[in-house]
Amino acid sequence: MSGSLCKSLYGFSGEQHQHGLRFEAGEIIKVLQVADGGWWEGERDGVRGWFPASYVQILEKPVSVSPLPEDEPGNSPLPEGWQSYMSPQGRQYYVNTFTKVNGYHTSGSPLHQPDQPHPSLRKPSSDLQSPGSTSPSKKQIKETTLTVNCVTFPHPNTMPEQELLKPGEWSYCDYFWDDKKDPQGNTSVTGFEVLLQKQLKGKQMQKEMAEFIRERIKIEEEYAKSLSKLSQISLAAQEEGTLGEAWAQLKKSLADEAEVHLKFSSKLQSEVEKPLLTFRDNFKKDMKKFDHHITDLRKQLASRYAAVEKARKALTDRQKDLEMKTQQLEIKLSNKTEEDIKKARRKSTQAGDELMRCVDLYNQAQSKWFEEMVTTTLELERLEVERVEMIRQHLCQYTQLRHETDMFNQSTVETVDQLLQKVEPAKDRELWVKEHKTGDIRPVDMDI
Repeated sequence: MSGSLCKSLYGFSGEQHQHGLRFEAGEIIKVLQVADGGWWEGERDGVRGWFPASYVQILEKPVSVSPLPEDEPGNSPLPEGWQSYMSPQGRQYYVNTFTKVNGYHTSGSPLHQPDQPHPSLRKPSSDLQSPGSTSPSKKQIKETTLTVNCVTFPHPNTMPEQELLKPGEWSYCDYFWDDKKDPQGNTSVTGFEVLLQKQLKGKQMQKEMAEFIRERIKIEEEYAKSLSKLSQISLAAQEEGTLGEAWAQLKKSLADEAEVHLKFSSKLQSEVEKPLLTFRDNFKKDMKKFDHHITDLRKQLASRYAAVEKARKALTDRQKDLEMKTQQLEIKLSNKTEEDIKKARRKSTQAGDELMRCVDLYNQAQSKWFEEMVTTTLELERLEVERVEMIRQHLCQYTQLRHETDMFNQSTVETVDQLLQKVEPAKDRELWVKEHKTGDIRPVDMDI
C-alpha cells in the first residue's frame, strides 16, 4: 500500500489529527504509511500529514490528467483561469489555476467561475450568469439534489452511483446519513441519534452488568460470613478417635472455605466490578461530548439552510419586480422606467450574489458536518468494539476466578476426604481401650 497513489473522495480539514493533511475532494495523494485505526500518512504538494483512509480511494495506476484540447468537438472555450482534464472514469474535470478549485461537470463548462465570490461550493450550472441576472430565454434545469431536513442529498432520479466509504464492513459511517421516523411515525430522529441511542443502551447494559456483579459479591460475602460462623459451633466437639479428627478437620475446612469466598468477592470487586464502572463513566463522557458536537453542527447547518431559503425568496421577489418593471417599459417608454429597471436589475444581481454567498456558507457547514459525522461515527464504532471486548475480557475474568474458587474449595475438603478414608473403628477402639481400661483380668468361678 505504501507508495501507492490515491484520490480524495471528500475534502478534509486536517483538524481532527495533530498532524493532519488538509486537502479538497478530487486531489491526488501519495500514500507514505498505513497505520492501524483507519489513518494513513500521505504527501500532497510536498506537504506530509495524516488523514482518514475512508476519505480516499486507491488508484490502481497513476491518474492521467492530460489537458483536453479546447478545439475538440463539443468543447466550448473556457473562461480565463480554467483548465479541462479527463478523469480515469471518463468524466470531464476542471481546475481553476487561480483558486485551485476543482470539480466535475458534464455540460461542457466548468463548475465554478474565478471572478464570483466563494466559487468552491457553487452547484453545477451551464449558465455562467449570476442567479440574479435575467436572460430572454430560461433553460429548464433538471433537479440533481433533494434537501431533507436541511441536508442535501442526490436526487433519486438523477443520483450518481456512490461507493461506500468502507465497503463490505457495514460500518456506521455508511448507513446513518438520513433521518428516521420514530415507531409512532410522529417525529423523526437523525441517523446519529439512532447510533447514539445504541451506545447509550450499551452503557445501560454495562451498568446492569456491574450491578449483577455487585449482587454476586454480596452473596459471596454473606456466604463467607455464614461459613465462618458455622465453623465455630461446638457441636459434636467431643467425638473421639480418627472420626473425631476427621470431624474437626471438616469444621476447619469451613473456615478455610469462608476465607476463599472472601478473597473471591474481593477480586470480583477490584478486577471485574470496578473496571466496568470506570469504563462506563468514561464512555458516558465521550457520548455526551459527541452528542453536543454533532448537534451543534446540525443546528448550524439548519441555520445556514434557513438563510439560503430566505435569500432564495428575496431573489424571487427581486426577479418578479424586475419582470414587472420590464413589462411597464414595454407599455410606456420613459427615462424614469429605465432608471427603475436598472435599479431593479442591480438589486436582483445583489440578491443573486447574496444567494450564492448563503449557498456557499451552507455547503461549507454541510461539508464540516459530513466530515465530523464520518470521524465521529467511526469513533463510535471503535468505542463499541472496545466496550464489547472489555466486557468480554472481564466476564472471562469472572469465570476464571470462579473456577479458581472451586479449586480452592476442593483443596479444603481434600484433607477431610483423606481423613475419612482413614477412619478405623478397630484402631479407635484400641486407642480408647488403652486410655480408659479398668482391668484386663476376667472373673473366674468361686472355689468350694
